[in-house]
Amino acid sequence: MTSDDNDSDADAAVSDPADQLLVLPAELRSELKEPMGPIETDTESLLEAAGEPLIAVGDVVTYHLLEAGHEPDLALVDERTEREAVDEEIRETVAERTNLEAVNPPGEITEDVVWALCEGLERLEPATILVDGEEDLVALPAIVVAPEGASVVYGQPGEGMVHVRVTDEIQTRVRELLEGFEGDTDRFFRLLE
Repeated sequence: MTSDDNDSDADAAVSDPADQLLVLPAELRSELKEPMGPIETDTESLLEAAGEPLIAVGDVVTYHLLEAGHEPDLALVDERTEREAVDEEIRETVAERTNLEAVNPPGEITEDVVWALCEGLERLEPATILVDGEEDLVALPAIVVAPEGASVVYGQPGEGMVHVRVTDEIQTRVRELLEGFEGDTDRFFRLLE
């Protein structure tokens, strides 16, 4: 889960300052580059170990799950991978399922994306959130809000898919990370309740 210097992205989304909840501080960037779970390169193995619900964060991860015949219960996509536009085939495959949209600029977690995340998880059918900006950091609130036993899967550039099985321990660890973000953490955690 990386969110490097994406501020140079000229067409990146801009959030309303009132909507901005958390901003990733520079001192946490390196910590977030470490995978929060095992890295899988085989989609079938990942699916065998996955819990319910299955939350996919990223276009390529979502695409691999769909190609393996498994639609995630919730997917967050932004039509980009490693700051470049995804291939047209990937974009068409993942974007055709969009039923929610949210604005979330790089390096931030906005109220808009938190609302969409919570709404997507409450739906009885699979949902896809198209994020205007960047979805990488949304893996963190997804881990916090997901029920115990759920799986959150996100991409680790150049390595594979990180599979995070949601437990009390990992939720505590992620909450502690999020408390290190700049912004209104009290409001953020209230929204997740």
